[in-house]
Amino acid sequence: MNAAAISVENLSVSYGAIKALRNVSFTAQPGVITAVLGANGAGKTTLLRTISGLLEPDEGSITMAGTNITREKTEDIARRGLGHVPEGRGVIGEFTVEENLRLGAMAAKVDLKAGLAEQYEQFPVLGQRRTQHAATLSGGERQMLAMARALIAKPSVLLLDEPSLGLAPLVTVELMETIRELCDAQGLAVLLVEQNAKSALRIAHHAIVLHLGSVAANAAASDVAADEKLRQYYLGLAE
Repeated sequence: MNAAAISVENLSVSYGAIKALRNVSFTAQPGVITAVLGANGAGKTTLLRTISGLLEPDEGSITMAGTNITREKTEDIARRGLGHVPEGRGVIGEFTVEENLRLGAMAAKVDLKAGLAEQYEQFPVLGQRRTQHAATLSGGERQMLAMARALIAKPSVLLLDEPSLGLAPLVTVELMETIRELCDAQGLAVLLVEQNAKSALRIAHHAIVLHLGSVAANAAASDVAADEKLRQYYLGLAE
């Protein structure tokens, strides 16, 4: 049996005296979208930042395709094939669309010309805006650019932190469909942190629910969506 794309075991993380994650364990598989859900302060962003090496855990382990990456540097984890799109999109407004994409490809051993062509095919609007500064793009276009910048490095694992934040409902629907298409077409393991639980559960295969830093549920997305207690008390979904 192949190793999980990401395996997290008994992960605990603190900010000083505050425990942000408590004994979190789960796996994320290739070709599977795993939604990471919970209220503000549940530990969702902390989880992604720890997986990508931006935070060091108190205890526990993180493996990627069977290799322990728990205390590796962020850039080394990225070279192993992990892409991270942080909350707030993280593009450089003073750079053009193409300059942002070139930056994403810089550390990866990819064919830049082919990589640019692939991203412009996946996100045609970026091809039309390639010479525009990122600051001039709409919110949805900036999110596409942030994703394309991560994808040009050919990751096997993609971490997405609140990709729908601040987007109009129609744009959110289109973005979620794009995430599902990318996962299906490329076999990506996707960890999707979302405050918009309903949108995330529509496209996810699996879901974990965090509550005060602990795992409150770890199940198929359809089971989480159907669980009235989880919907009402942990996700704020009335129906």
